Amino acid sequence: MKILGINGSPRGARSQTLRLVQAVLDGAESAGADVELVDVTKLRIEYCNGCLVCCERGECVKNDDFAELYHKMLESDGIVLGSPNYIDSVTAQIKTMLDRMADAIHCQMFIGKYGCAVSTAGGSGADEVVAYLNRVLQTLGANTVGGIGVVLAGDPETIVPAEGRAYELGRKLARAIEKKETYPDQEEFHAAMCDRMRALVTANRDRWHHEYDYWKEAGRIP
Repeated sequence: MKILGINGSPRGARSQTLRLVQAVLDGAESAGADVELVDVTKLRIEYCNGCLVCCERGECVKNDDFAELYHKMLESDGIVLGSPNYIDSVTAQIKTMLDRMADAIHCQMFIGKYGCAVSTAGGSGADEVVAYLNRVLQTLGANTVGGIGVVLAGDPETIVPAEGRAYELGRKLARAIEKKETYPDQEEFHAAMCDRMRALVTANRDRWHHEYDYWKEAGRIP
């Protein structure tokens, strides 16, 4: 069982979001998972330019650190996404990473994976960032098991009990992976996404050769 944590805060060791991501990983590790932490802000990931070559070939034209990170995500059973709230959204580093994953969405490459999200905020919006990140994981095909959003509001001690909740979230994530748990509302969402992406890929099969072949080999297109 492999669980990958991705921290999107640029504050390094001072990051409160990092503390939550690490607590989730610690909890998962205590439940038997092999865990790895990646600081996405230390990677060189260029902007997506919308060329759609990934749809055609299954690889990006950009020569940067994304390919290695993407491989780690595909090799993982669970994904933990963490970002502070920067003006009502995730950090630019997390968003840049996510924008490079159109092929993964079209192919629903996270089907069978599980995930969760954490966020911190100075004044408000942490829960909204958690909801966004979990929605992205679901859009990729993963099941999500929950999230932790913390508004610090000038009190750094607020993070301490949140770390405990994050630890338990990590244990919950590991158990969900081990038991292959399912969630009716999410299964309904996944079914709708598969129908939508199947139609999109089929409509573009003359150009998106990689994605059409991926769906065929996965047995999702007759």
